[in-house]
Amino acid sequence: MIEISQVNKWYGAFQVLTDCTTTVRKGEVVVVCGPSGSGKSTLIKCVNALEPFQQGRITVDGVSVGDPKINLNTLRSRVGMVFQHFELFPHLTIEENLSIAQLKVLKRSAAEAHTTSMALLERVGMRAHSHKFPNQLSGGQQQRVAIARALAMNPVAMLFDEPTSALDPEMVNEVLDVMVQLAREGMTMMCVTHEMGFARKVANRVIFMDRGAIVEDCAKEEFFGNPSARSERAQQFLSKILQH
Repeated sequence: MIEISQVNKWYGAFQVLTDCTTTVRKGEVVVVCGPSGSGKSTLIKCVNALEPFQQGRITVDGVSVGDPKINLNTLRSRVGMVFQHFELFPHLTIEENLSIAQLKVLKRSAAEAHTTSMALLERVGMRAHSHKFPNQLSGGQQQRVAIARALAMNPVAMLFDEPTSALDPEMVNEVLDVMVQLAREGMTMMCVTHEMGFARKVANRVIFMDRGAIVEDCAKEEFFGNPSARSERAQQFLSKILQH
């Protein structure tokens, strides 16, 4: 579903991604982890062209992301993105936040968009809040709305960029529960996260990045179950996050 091949990216003279290569098969859940500044978020933002890259190739469902002729709105409607800080439109109601892209990008009728929006809000436990504005919701509620908004576009894959890191601890599980359910329903997912409990529960594979490079790319059982076989940097990371 997602193929990343020899991707390199620079900010000026600083190289932020170095020869990144991996694939995500249909229905697979891949967790991307690593220390801050390792290139995790940059990598997944390249997948739906939120970040340009200078070398290499990325394809999503057979479509080349770097092709200058590509329609970015169409690409991004097929690759849902959930951000750290929700990115909801503050002046629109929750239902309107879900409907606007359906109307403008997918050209759905107002009735169809309404039906889809309400069904998805029901799915994430937010139907009763459809008339509210984002600032009337908790962070966890806003993030669940953001997930529903991405799903409204019928994506072939979902990207999550640290979706729980801006939340109060009490709100983390309500968002992870929605993500776990998506994974169990077979959604193709790439998730940048430090939630190792989530990774252990639903990931098929774990990618560990450091200094812009993919250092580890293996099944979760290998990553967590056999730390001594991992790279020295991955062992340091695991020793710090798994000791408590």
